[in-house]
Amino acid sequence: MNPEISIKVERADGWASVVLDRSRRRNAFTGPMLDQLADAVDALSADTSIAAIVLRGEGSAFCSGVDLTELQAQPPQPWVPNFGLSLRRAHIALYQCACPIVVALERFAINGGSALALSGDLIVAGQTAFLQIGEIHQGARMPMNAAWLRVKGHEHLMARLALIGDRVPGPELLRLGVVHEVVADDQVRRRAEALAAHFSACPPQSARRIKAEIRAHSTIDPQTWFTPAASNSLMSAQQMRR
Repeated sequence: MNPEISIKVERADGWASVVLDRSRRRNAFTGPMLDQLADAVDALSADTSIAAIVLRGEGSAFCSGVDLTELQAQPPQPWVPNFGLSLRRAHIALYQCACPIVVALERFAINGGSALALSGDLIVAGQTAFLQIGEIHQGARMPMNAAWLRVKGHEHLMARLALIGDRVPGPELLRLGVVHEVVADDQVRRRAEALAAHFSACPPQSARRIKAEIRAHSTIDPQTWFTPAASNSLMSAQQMRR
């Protein structure tokens, strides 16, 4: 059986949107969805006519993390044994993307969804949107969140977000330097798209060159850093809905 198409690519004039398209599941991701995300980002990264990518969720929300119902289904889904590889591939694609990524953080980004949000070079958050790295409450590990926070922040920021595990709203994320700006909830997507259009209006390849120069000073090895860790402590789908 072919997997559902869970990632949409919408092209505009010199930029594109990559859309997490499982709104019926709060854009929770599966293994095939992560593979589709990696494919989409890699293709746009290789297309030099694309100056920027907007990463957003369908249905005015970003992402609720891994789809635990699908991941824990019995009998197991055929993609489950390779889920860690799919997760790793998606995050490496996001890290290595040649053009800037602007994340439209609407409503929420939770656990694994937070890691996807943190992949943005710029993040636009809604006034009431929140980011939650809540693995501490379920005894699970957070390798992708840890990697992105270490790339973009410092140990103090990582401790604030991951050790408390609370819902951190847009204005607090702005104060902490996690997001680029906070706008009214109904303006998040429009503002993210305006930033992407701004990049596309710059001289050809300018945004790509600037991003390459920024990343040239990074000392991380994405092949090492973006490595998922096995855990038997995932919450059940029923716990997640509480």
